[in-house]
Amino acid sequence: MKTQEFLNLLKEHQGKSLLFEYAPNLLVGANYHITEVKHITVDSVDCGAGVDAWKETIVQLWESPSELGKTEFMSAYKAMGILSKVGRMKPYTMDAELKIEYSNATFHTAQLFVNDYEIRGTNLILKLAVEQTDCKAKKACGIEEPTAVGEVAGGCAPGSGCC
Repeated sequence: MKTQEFLNLLKEHQGKSLLFEYAPNLLVGANYHITEVKHITVDSVDCGAGVDAWKETIVQLWESPSELGKTEFMSAYKAMGILSKVGRMKPYTMDAELKIEYSNATFHTAQLFVNDYEIRGTNLILKLAVEQTDCKAKKACGIEEPTAVGEVAGGCAPGSGCC
């Protein structure tokens, strides 16, 4: 999901509670706060010497230990207010990929993609997911795409100049 899509979604559903599902059927606690918004520029070189650059918006969530047991989630309206203030201070790149940064005592810190969303009653639920790492230079390195789950027709040999 792009930053603009996220902000539009919040605006469209201002009256709903904003929930984040970080794994199937596991929600970020109602005691969460938006603690940081990062405007990131990634400037990269892959293993096949390909260069790339892109922007990301990362919204960090943190569960407050002093608010354990809280049952009312932040509204999309309140989140929109926080994010609008940030945007006035540091403008967004609206076509930047949005990620949600989160962790808790049983879930490692991760930057999660917004895979989908669901409206359930008075809740706007953002479905988060990890994206697996991948080799962007498969063609340059002579690595063939898997033909079946777990099966690769080619490989990346030591000294081949890739991966």
